[in-house]
Amino acid sequence: MLDPVVQYHGKWPFLRILGVQEPCSVLFSLLNFLAHRRGMSQIKELIPAKYPLRKYYVFFGYVGMASWLFSMIFHTRDFNATEKLDYFAAGASVLYGLYYTPIRIFRLDQRKPPVKATLLRLWTLICASMYVAHISYLTLWRWDYTYNMAANVAVGVVQNILWSWFSVKRYQKLKTPWAAWPGMIVAWIVLAMSLELLDFAPVRGLLDAHSLWHLGTVGPTIWWYNFLVRDAQQDIAGERLKA
Repeated sequence: MLDPVVQYHGKWPFLRILGVQEPCSVLFSLLNFLAHRRGMSQIKELIPAKYPLRKYYVFFGYVGMASWLFSMIFHTRDFNATEKLDYFAAGASVLYGLYYTPIRIFRLDQRKPPVKATLLRLWTLICASMYVAHISYLTLWRWDYTYNMAANVAVGVVQNILWSWFSVKRYQKLKTPWAAWPGMIVAWIVLAMSLELLDFAPVRGLLDAHSLWHLGTVGPTIWWYNFLVRDAQQDIAGERLKA
C-alpha cells in the first residue's frame, strides 16, 4: 500500500520538468501573461490614443504582465526573493485594479466638474500610500501570509462589488448583453478562486488546485479586455452623438 502524499511546510511535492518546480502553474501563468499582452495590443489598436481612459487600461496591461511574469519565475524556482517579488507584483496588480475601477465608473478622468481632478489626485495618493504601507509592513515588520491574503481579498471584494454594481447600471441603461459582462466576469473569477479551497495533492505530480486557479483566470482576462474595448467604443460613439 502506497503512503499518502503529504505537504511539507504547507507545500505539495511536484514532479519537476527541466528543473521547473511547478510546471502547470508556470504554464498557466504564461497563458495569463499572453492574455494580458494580447489585450493590451487590442487596447492600443482599437481605442484612440486621445481617449482619456486608454492610458489607465494600457498600464493595467503592463501591471498584469509583470504580475504573471513574476508568478512564472516564482513557480519555476521557489526562493525567498522570487516569492517576495511574486507577492509584491500580485499585490500591485490587485491594488491597481481597485485604483482604476472608480476612475472608470465615476469618470474621475474627466476635467468637469473641477472637483473630479482633485478627487483623482487624492485617490492616486491614497492608493500609492496603501501599496507602500503594504510592502513596508511585509518587508520591514513581518512576512505575514494571513495578512497578505486578507488584504488582497479585501481589495478584490471591493472592486468586484463596484464592477457588479456598474454592470447592473450599465445594462439597465444600454439594454445590451455586453454591458452586463463585468458582473459575469466577476462571478467567473470568484468561482475560479474557490478552486484554491480544494487544496488537493497534485494529480500525477503536476496539476494542483493552485495551478487550476491560474488556468481559471485566463478566460476572464481575455473577456475583460474585450469589455474594455467595447465600453470605450460605446463611450466614444456617445460623445460623438452629443457633439
